[in-house]
Amino acid sequence: MGADHTRPAPAPPRVRRLLLATVVPLFVLTVIAALVLWPRQGPEPAAGENVPRHHGTVTRVVTEPCPPTPEAPAGGDGPCGTVTVAAEQGPDAGRLVETPIPAGPGAPRIEVGDEVILVELTDPADRTVKTYNIAEHQRGTPLIWLVALFAAAIVAFGRWRGLAALGGLVASFAILLGFVLPGISAGRSPLPVAIVGAALIMFVVLYLTHGITAQTSVAVLGTLGSLVVTGVLGTLATAATHLTGFGSEDATTLSMFQGDVDLHGLLLAGIIIGSLGVLDDVTVTQSATVTELARANPGLSRRQLYRAATRVGRAHIASTVNTIVLAYAGASLPLLLLLVADSRPVGELLTSEFLAQEIVRSAVATLGLIAAVPLTTALAAVVTTAGRHAPDTAPPPAPPPPRRRDEALEALGGSRPDDSRSTQAAW
Repeated sequence: MGADHTRPAPAPPRVRRLLLATVVPLFVLTVIAALVLWPRQGPEPAAGENVPRHHGTVTRVVTEPCPPTPEAPAGGDGPCGTVTVAAEQGPDAGRLVETPIPAGPGAPRIEVGDEVILVELTDPADRTVKTYNIAEHQRGTPLIWLVALFAAAIVAFGRWRGLAALGGLVASFAILLGFVLPGISAGRSPLPVAIVGAALIMFVVLYLTHGITAQTSVAVLGTLGSLVVTGVLGTLATAATHLTGFGSEDATTLSMFQGDVDLHGLLLAGIIIGSLGVLDDVTVTQSATVTELARANPGLSRRQLYRAATRVGRAHIASTVNTIVLAYAGASLPLLLLLVADSRPVGELLTSEFLAQEIVRSAVATLGLIAAVPLTTALAAVVTTAGRHAPDTAPPPAPPPPRRRDEALEALGGSRPDDSRSTQAAW
């Protein structure tokens, strides 16, 4: 019978017990830390009146020349005119309401048939006077179809493994939205909250997606060790570069609404959470590589397994580093455009707070990935070869069986007594 390559071979009982004695206490410690850091009450919403928002459909768009202004006597840039919208919600549901055509930076382009969101505005002087403005397009239906296509493609390709991956994704967002973000908003230190939240995500996602096996446990331990390395390097790097966390406009706005949030700790928390998604990819790949190499060639020693899997890890890291840098660059394209338009020297730009923060983030995440390869590979090689009697040395070859007398005579140039094809028999 052929070997089953759908799941790794079971580890020896002694190895399973050792992994169990290592992983279970770490999981229990993570759960206890999560209970201690769990926010007792949710963050209070920011003060201010919520503006009512209602759905509607555009039925008519009328454009007209913009009236003159002191800044533009010949008329503004526009667009100007009115939009007729059939309100679907709110006090005017079922009626047609008129709004001005949205104008200004980032304003949506409106056409007949568009589903939009209306903002209801009340005149402070007369509360009975209400007007409407178009805030943005409705995006619920396209997003639902896109998510459905995303889930269907994953399940169709990955089958049960794809369904488990979707479950892990849901669990990740549940932990982020239910523990990490509320914990930071409640005033907890962001770094321990991020570390505990990342550990919870790792335990749930890896075991749910890849099953409770020795191979998965090796990936879990490798990911935990790499997260510790990433956290230590991030703390040292942010301290050495004197980063404050105010490197973006979002952080400055957050400090205005929630002044008790530690933005420096939030920067470290972002590095930890951002590194987790790539770390578990590397650790699972290295653990699976060692397992498959050992199954393909059981005669490989522990050192040979480590060297062969490390070569695979080098190729993986080389492509992953580029992925990390491009991901940060893609998310920061407006920032990069501002740097191109800035007239300051390049050295001054690179050492500024907002760009130095991105450099530290990319460098620390990459160093954590590099540490994950030898750590996980070495642990996987030890676990894979643990059941062998002599993992680092090949057994001596067995002595050849003794030849029979007639075979010995034939080897010396004679012939077998009963060989009918010999010369004597022919004569």
